[in-house]
Amino acid sequence: MTTAHELVQQQRQFFNTGNTKDVTFRIQALNRLKKAIEKFHQPILDALKSDLNKSEPEAFGSEIRIVLGEIDFTLEHLEQWAAPREVPTASTLPDSTSFIHPEPYGVALIIAPWNYPFQLAFGPLIGAMAAGNSAVIKPSELTPAVSKVTAELIADTFPSEYIAVMEGEVETSTALLKEKFDYIFFTGSTGVGKVVMRAAAEHLTPVTLELGGKSPSIVHKDANLQVAAQRLARGKFLNAGQTCVAPDYLLVHEDVREEFISLLQAEINDKYTENATQNPNFPHIVNQRNFDRLAKFLEDGEFLIGGRSIREQLVIEPTLLGNVDWTSPVMQEEIFGPILPVIEYNDLNPILDEIVQRPKPLALYLFTNDEEVQDQVFNTVSFGGGCVNETLSHMTSHYLPFGGVGDSGMGSYHGQQSFELFSHHKSILKRNS
Repeated sequence: MTTAHELVQQQRQFFNTGNTKDVTFRIQALNRLKKAIEKFHQPILDALKSDLNKSEPEAFGSEIRIVLGEIDFTLEHLEQWAAPREVPTASTLPDSTSFIHPEPYGVALIIAPWNYPFQLAFGPLIGAMAAGNSAVIKPSELTPAVSKVTAELIADTFPSEYIAVMEGEVETSTALLKEKFDYIFFTGSTGVGKVVMRAAAEHLTPVTLELGGKSPSIVHKDANLQVAAQRLARGKFLNAGQTCVAPDYLLVHEDVREEFISLLQAEINDKYTENATQNPNFPHIVNQRNFDRLAKFLEDGEFLIGGRSIREQLVIEPTLLGNVDWTSPVMQEEIFGPILPVIEYNDLNPILDEIVQRPKPLALYLFTNDEEVQDQVFNTVSFGGGCVNETLSHMTSHYLPFGGVGDSGMGSYHGQQSFELFSHHKSILKRNS
């Protein structure tokens, strides 16, 4: 079995041949990747069902379709992105021309999480390949079926000296992080992100950290409550709440609280049935450790909606918790499950003060048609990205960079930003002789 050290050396030797710098090579490789995903379509769906109980529509929509769309968008624009870019030259050098040459870093490491184990492994890979890097993927050991099919797909499509997968437990990640990569892309928890960054610092390796945090959702008194209920239910309970950009808690104006919760109950019943613990297509919690962590949160406050769970099946139904405040245990860490604490307000100012006193969230969702309220929120709160009158959809746009800020991460990707992220921008000034 190839060791981490041997694999990195093989990839570095291959990268040094210069093959990946050829844009035609990159385009051909991305086309092969697309065909491979289409070939492995059903095994990917089966693996997501096995690991997380994702239904085929949810698995395809939230994992495969997003990746295929990213490949298509990249193929459409790659030649333009990769071309040298002429830029203005300072007036003090009138006989000169300036260029920026995007070039690949070299060998990239992509450490993928378990919650969207296909999308969040292959999304960054597209950017790495488009920029001309070779890459090693470390899938999550918590989703073994997806890890296996990822390894099979990559081995069936590319030589390991170009693109490879290393499966394994924490020891595998530790071994990989001891090696000198040219770029590291990590998606996961803030705690593990710190470990990755410390390891990268040993080699001065640049990193992107896609982390998480407590992402607020605000329903103001003028919101279209029916629309807000539909979109909040979808955004929160997709993948049983195991989404890094899921609404983590709900701030709702006291004038509309009761009506909104009633509408949200109806949406949950419509989307997930009146008892989601008996719904064969409702996603499961990934393992018992995470289930037990979430079960403790169920002891906070009172159930406004839901509250049922079955440990043997690792399922918790969509639950709203009332009678909580900013000091409640459920408000102290990212929930990452189908539990939504509710805090009502009548004045937006102290609510925003509470948000900004906490670590910067990955996302924020605001339901209002009042542009003054929108300006107030966006000028007050720093967050990675978000939506007005919608949830999650900002991360599906190829034109919007996706990433965190502060404790929720550093660096951003998607669309052209993925190419830029995995590229060094080499500046060249050419002066007439």
